[in-house]
Amino acid sequence: MEFSIVFSGFGGQGALFAGQLLAYASMDEGKAVTWIPSYGPEMRGGTAHCIVVVGDEEVGAPLVRNPDAVIALNLPSVDKYEPLVKPGGFLIYNSSLVTRAVTRSDINVIPVAGNDIASALGNIKLTNVVMLGALLQATDLLPLEALDRALLAHLPERNRRFLEPNKVALRRGAECAMRVPA
Repeated sequence: MEFSIVFSGFGGQGALFAGQLLAYASMDEGKAVTWIPSYGPEMRGGTAHCIVVVGDEEVGAPLVRNPDAVIALNLPSVDKYEPLVKPGGFLIYNSSLVTRAVTRSDINVIPVAGNDIASALGNIKLTNVVMLGALLQATDLLPLEALDRALLAHLPERNRRFLEPNKVALRRGAECAMRVPA
């Protein structure tokens, strides 16, 4: 099994952190994994994306043309990656910022009001983890508890105060994916 995910958004939305967190959790669960970050012309406000490939065996290539899943944190990310998602794959998008309809009918489309949920939790910076929770629920790639463990093991000491809010954000995102009809 090999599964590829693109996380994409504006710089500062946490696309790279969400991908890195998934990569750590996957490694900690004994999976083979690659994580490739890419920055646009500016870190904050420009575009940023990363590619994560998770496999049961060594990952052959870290770059993918047609990912199994995309987490799109903004409209430019939906515009760029909607055509590239593998048929039968997943497009999980931040419906707080994306107002247009997704046009493809051969993929699983999961709208998640990431910004709204994160704001309700008291921190807009939790949007990326909300979206990650939806991905995990939709794909069964890893259990949510694996991300809990990765947060505990890999969250820098200076950010430990965000441990519990991140766990709550994961579960709120997972709840959104549960409500989407298959």
